[in-house]
Amino acid sequence: METVRTYDTIVIGAGIIGLSLAIELHKRGLKVLVVEKGEPGRESSWAAGGMLVDFPLETTPELQEFATASAGMYPEFVDELQDESSLKIDLRSQGTLLFLDVPVDPQILDDRGWEARWRELEPALKASNVGAKYKVGIYLKERSVDPRHLTEAAIAAARHRGVDLSSGNEVLRIETTNGKVSGVRTSKTQFAPGMVVNCAGAWSGQIEPYEVPTRPVKGQMLSVIMPEKELIRHVVRTPEVYLIPRSDGRMLIGATAEEAGFDKRTVPETIQKLRQAALDLVPKLADARFFEAWAGLRPGTPDRLPILGPTPTSGYFVATGHFRDGILLAPATAKIMAQIMTGQQPDIAISNFSPARFALDASPAKAV
Repeated sequence: METVRTYDTIVIGAGIIGLSLAIELHKRGLKVLVVEKGEPGRESSWAAGGMLVDFPLETTPELQEFATASAGMYPEFVDELQDESSLKIDLRSQGTLLFLDVPVDPQILDDRGWEARWRELEPALKASNVGAKYKVGIYLKERSVDPRHLTEAAIAAARHRGVDLSSGNEVLRIETTNGKVSGVRTSKTQFAPGMVVNCAGAWSGQIEPYEVPTRPVKGQMLSVIMPEKELIRHVVRTPEVYLIPRSDGRMLIGATAEEAGFDKRTVPETIQKLRQAALDLVPKLADARFFEAWAGLRPGTPDRLPILGPTPTSGYFVATGHFRDGILLAPATAKIMAQIMTGQQPDIAISNFSPARFALDASPAKAV
């Protein structure tokens, strides 16, 4: 075992939440290490679609203020990561066409005349299928981002700033003394940090001393190369499927939500159902070339809200459980958690997300 190494803060998990928070803490003068059991950025962040959704019909009231604030931070967030990483991030602002099969408050609807609007914006959509199936369509001024670009840039930016990253390094346990964090033992070494923050996503609940109530929620997706680079320009969302165009001509088609444990295998029949749902909306996708299929594990929680803040152990914090919204909530999570961890008053109230809403009981030691 190597000699104990000292850091001000250890961040467990190198997804977009952990990386963004590490960068923010480093800005505040802290010496930061990010510890990742696998390859940085290759779990939920890599698998995500990247829709920056903060629309009231799709965001719970408890999350609305936080989601809206984080969505508003995105242009600056992306610009900063691009500057520090010298990598390009595909952030798109064309907006979203949201189709619903239930009526909604008329005040929310587009007053320009929806049917003419969506036909004008996306002529490749099959009018007979869309018009017959969905009662409501809304144009949303939302952005979308390529999470893989974003995560790669965050890794490069963290390293550029001097944040240390340790990959393939499994956290075995967090050690405590007199109710305070005193060490982190991993499969490679041990550390003596001033603070620790658990950003391990779906695996957060496996890190001692607390069984943080997260669980994996599997999502299967595929991507294709569109036959025309701008066949679809806007994100298109329906209750059955969503379509996310990328600037390079790819289109993502997703996604399922499955209680399947830590199984990340794709199922051909499920991928085919997603593809067929996309074809029902855009028949020209029949000429699209298949590119890739994958599955990721979202970190779910009992109430579908993030878990953000201090634990009963002094110096031990949690920033996890973002479910479908990890990409969206990354900049706000990083800012608010950095404020809390450095003793500042957070700009946004996050009492709805406090770990205190769950009974965090110490559990027997086990590896993560």
